[in-house]
Amino acid sequence: MNNEVQSESAIACENLGKVYHDGVAQIEVLRDVNLTVPRGELVAIVGNSGSGKSTLLHLLGGLDQPTSGAVKVAGKNLVTLSENAKCHLRNHYLGFVYQFHHLLPEFTALENVGMPLLIRKMSPVEITEKSAHILDLVGLKNRMTHKIGELSGGERQRVAIARALVTNPLCVLADEPTGNLDPRNAEKVLQLFFDLQHSSQTSVVMVTHDMQIAQKAQRTFALEEGSLIRV
Repeated sequence: MNNEVQSESAIACENLGKVYHDGVAQIEVLRDVNLTVPRGELVAIVGNSGSGKSTLLHLLGGLDQPTSGAVKVAGKNLVTLSENAKCHLRNHYLGFVYQFHHLLPEFTALENVGMPLLIRKMSPVEITEKSAHILDLVGLKNRMTHKIGELSGGERQRVAIARALVTNPLCVLADEPTGNLDPRNAEKVLQLFFDLQHSSQTSVVMVTHDMQIAQKAQRTFALEEGSLIRV
């Protein structure tokens, strides 16, 4: 974990708004969204398709720029940072897991997991050690040298989770991480997030369409007409 982080909240947004322009029309996707996620908490966000769940996650991760408001990660406002500073902050404090794993098929599971550490310019030995450790943690000790095409859907998603965790992030942002998985593998993925909370005090903000999964989080919110509502 990043020891220099003193703030009790891992990630937060204040009066967050997002408006898209379609010709002369304005589409307000998010309106005055406020959310503070303490260290070690799993928060679920549900909502209908097109309600803005993924947009909110992209804003929290600094992958998109809000129309109004602030996003704070480790106490730093992403909105005011340069692109280079945002990239540095994402690499050190955030992990991302998507419904579609976005792994590189020409590389092994071990190599895919090590990519964020390669960006940090860590030594090859340290990258291998850290990547192997996290793959062992997610139950893929015997699949490290397999290329992505040789892995099942559930295994690929676990590799994607390992890639998100290898940097010991302050917070993981997960966009429908179980959406393409069968119930058995979905339960395994969810358990990984709970284990992560308890072992590393890592926060998780998870977007899901599955209310049964959402209800297992410490707090659950719904996005309705651009507003975030506690459910």
